[in-house]
Amino acid sequence: MNTRHFPFWPAGQSRHLTVPQTSLFYNIEVSATRYPDKPCILFYDTPITYAGFRDEAERIAGYLQKTCNVQRGDRVLLFMQNSPQFVLAYYGILRADAVVVPVNPMNRIDELRHYVGDTGARVAIVAQDLLQHIAPLQGQGLEHLLVATYSDYLKQPTDLQVPDFVAAPREVPAAPGITAWNDMLAGGLRPGPMLAGPDDLCVMPYTSGTTGHPKGCMHTHGNVMFSLVASMQWFNANQDAVSLSVLPFFHVTGMQGSMNGPLYYGSTIVILPRWDRDAAAQSIQRYRVTSAQVISTMAVDLLSNPRLGEFDLSSLRGIRGGGAAMPEAVARKMQVELGITYTEGYGMSETIAATHINPVMRPKLQCLGIPIYDVDARVVDPHSLQEAANGEVGEIVVHAPHVMKGYWNNPQATEESFIEIEGKRFLRTGDLAKIDEDGYFFMVDRLKRMINASGFKVWPAEVEAMLYQHPAIREACIIAARDAKRGETVKAVVVLQEAQRGKVSEQDIIDWARQHMAAYKVPRIVQFVDAIPKSPSGKLQWRELQEREQRMEQKGDDHAVQ
Repeated sequence: MNTRHFPFWPAGQSRHLTVPQTSLFYNIEVSATRYPDKPCILFYDTPITYAGFRDEAERIAGYLQKTCNVQRGDRVLLFMQNSPQFVLAYYGILRADAVVVPVNPMNRIDELRHYVGDTGARVAIVAQDLLQHIAPLQGQGLEHLLVATYSDYLKQPTDLQVPDFVAAPREVPAAPGITAWNDMLAGGLRPGPMLAGPDDLCVMPYTSGTTGHPKGCMHTHGNVMFSLVASMQWFNANQDAVSLSVLPFFHVTGMQGSMNGPLYYGSTIVILPRWDRDAAAQSIQRYRVTSAQVISTMAVDLLSNPRLGEFDLSSLRGIRGGGAAMPEAVARKMQVELGITYTEGYGMSETIAATHINPVMRPKLQCLGIPIYDVDARVVDPHSLQEAANGEVGEIVVHAPHVMKGYWNNPQATEESFIEIEGKRFLRTGDLAKIDEDGYFFMVDRLKRMINASGFKVWPAEVEAMLYQHPAIREACIIAARDAKRGETVKAVVVLQEAQRGKVSEQDIIDWARQHMAAYKVPRIVQFVDAIPKSPSGKLQWRELQEREQRMEQKGDDHAVQ
């Protein structure tokens, strides 16, 4: 077990974490008892108190049990954007002793059919604007659709810019098996005694499904509790914190750091359904937000806002995130512009968020951090599975209390994802990293995302990080392009800062790169685009660009990613 990071452990923090042996819903019981009149949620100036939240979550649970016949351990789909209803439905499902299956709101009917079939879910709680994508599955496993209208929770006047899909009036069709959210609450049904405990399944996020169908990660209440308590304690959270909750709740990073964690402490979350840099800055100023969780693309957009200086962001005590390394140049700009250090972490759906976080008082840039409480993380050769020597690149493997129990309905995938080392069960992450002399982990890339240029191994994430230092570059993604001489060569797909468009050429970027990185890493091809595709959680979709490039190469066209 790596212990080199112990000298840099956060002051005052124990290395072991004692976790409550209760269900996740009990956190709401505690917070509602302690702070009944305090805002649990702020949504475009409309508050929901903790007492009100508990009451509505219990009514949702009552409806699920008594009308939809949801039983202990049943899976319920949750299909909507960040909203008060997402959070209420999440906890209502848990109060009904059922399992939350959060679904990416960008999914469409064929993808949803897999979720329904794989989970055996009979009930889905869905947003009004997404109903058309899941309604055709009624009668194909789904029996009940509970439909939420975001505007039902716009109860106070606001001058914040409300997106059209949030402001849309209620239009829930009157049809068998379809129930409007307000009608569900109006029934006033109450659930039976809560039976689920720390060993019961709690939530089942699905992996992105880059190969084959997505797989459900089975997490118990105990798994989820460990993860959220660890994250909040690491950052010294308290009940008076105010969090900007803009990362998607269906994704484990936003789910834990921006939803479950703050509610455990009884603090307040300010919900934005989608990223909007002006609305984010307004919310920070208006609600005196103390912490925000964003990914690198959001940070780039926030700092690129020409209106940034108009907002008072002095309440912010920290910005943290993960998912993709924060470019060093952007992190330094954040320090200069806002006086805030960006703190990165690392985790995955299989670990229900972070296994590594940087120490707050001693973070390193573009670094995954150090293993948190009770986590044994190692770097091994991905082929021999022998532990890699210090400084060598290998695959991260993790043994931790919050590692999933396995993949739902997929024992083969479960078996392939775990190895045993010294009698411990370790999860293979598929992520390549190296450990420095202080025991900090640094991502090199995803396993197999590597460019072989004339025998030189080029790790795209490293080149991307260097390109972000160019003042004209807003976003960059590195992919492999075919090269008759080198086999593969480095291609950069670049979005320029708006003010630099037409002033900087592709050759200018190449010439700059030659001055700042080893020759074999320099992009031989640069292509300017208006936007780079992103996942709903904000990650750059390098695979999509790579696949497009390969398709065009097969047709005989050169470098046709558009």
